[in-house]
Amino acid sequence: MAQTGARVDPYVNFNFLVEIDGITQASFRECAGLDATTEVIETREGGDNAGVRKLPGKTTFTDITLKWGLTDSDELWAWRQQVIDGNVQRKNGSVIVYDLANRREVVRWNFVNAWPHKWEGPQLNAGGNEVAIETLILAHEGVKRVRR
Repeated sequence: MAQTGARVDPYVNFNFLVEIDGITQASFRECAGLDATTEVIETREGGDNAGVRKLPGKTTFTDITLKWGLTDSDELWAWRQQVIDGNVQRKNGSVIVYDLANRREVVRWNFVNAWPHKWEGPQLNAGGNEVAIETLILAHEGVKRVRR
């Protein structure tokens, strides 16, 4: 816990790692979708005509989108191909943020029962010079922030 009056800088968004059971993809350019939303159920109580009670309903989690530069590694493609072939292999994983010196893990979110439901190949352009980017979108059943 930070001391009163001590400066606490926020962490940078580029120093992260994604771990997925048994998959050792080198690095990702982008990781998006760390999101959870709880439905709001509005209800009225008899005799209380002035207001509405708001109760929590089901919680849903946004798909996780991973983007990386195209290499000769095919581990993520092979995982996606298993789904196409009708053999869904669910995996657990983590999104980990490191300090600026890349020495210490500072934040971790664990996701569970993920499987790739969409793959997007790179947009190729003979006149371009950008890195070719692949995208994989993971459906999953929950994210939890782990206390360090």
